[in-house]
Amino acid sequence: MEKLYVIKIGGNIIDDDAKLSAFLSDFSNINGKKILVHGGGKLATRLAEKLGVEQQLVEGRRITDAETLKIVTMVYAGYINKNIVAALQGYHCNAIGLCGADGDVILAHKREHPVLDYGYVGDVDAINTVLIRSLLNQNIAIVFAPITHDQQGQLLNTNADTIAQEVAKGMSKEYDVSLVYSFEKSGVLLDANDDSTVIDRISPSYYQQLKTKQKIFAGMIPKLDNAFTALNSGVKKVIIGKAENLEQLVNGSSGTTIENE
Repeated sequence: MEKLYVIKIGGNIIDDDAKLSAFLSDFSNINGKKILVHGGGKLATRLAEKLGVEQQLVEGRRITDAETLKIVTMVYAGYINKNIVAALQGYHCNAIGLCGADGDVILAHKREHPVLDYGYVGDVDAINTVLIRSLLNQNIAIVFAPITHDQQGQLLNTNADTIAQEVAKGMSKEYDVSLVYSFEKSGVLLDANDDSTVIDRISPSYYQQLKTKQKIFAGMIPKLDNAFTALNSGVKKVIIGKAENLEQLVNGSSGTTIENE
């Protein structure tokens, strides 16, 4: 099976022009098929403040009302996405920027919750693997913004980690998929404040041990739960690590590799 890298870049790297430029240079140098999923960074929040649109966060998740949806669509699917695509073209990496509505590529539904109304937040239902494969076969790198749609004319704000996971799972029937979560930390750490305590490899049994002994930073648990969901759905391995070390993450010499026993 041909290799495919699905790489998620964290929002805090997007806020740093120099780090983002270096990351995109490294991304452009990855050989073979590749997909980039980006978050939003702080730009949407700053723009909302300037426009006087109050932002609500519940348990770290943004409530997306109608006005906020306009802002995140403009910022994520517009400004950030097209700047990334233009930068990749500058590095001679042919790329296309998409949101979920383009080519019906990511179908979602409005999140339902017994108590909270998250507004226009989407949970993914389906990935258009035929379209993705046809673009990859033309040696085009795909850059996904975290905006989806419901096929009823409604755009939805969707978590970028989730999009990366769902795209990786969807493509795993046709490719040998590695899912890479790149962000500001060096990997999964035994001590959240010490970058030198990276755990090289995590298997399901070792993960249970770490959770039982409460050796793992609480904020990392959803990422790891998602990683094992991806592995159990056909993804070959999940790598978590520092965006500045993308080349080493891809070749397995940096970060934390999560794989089944």
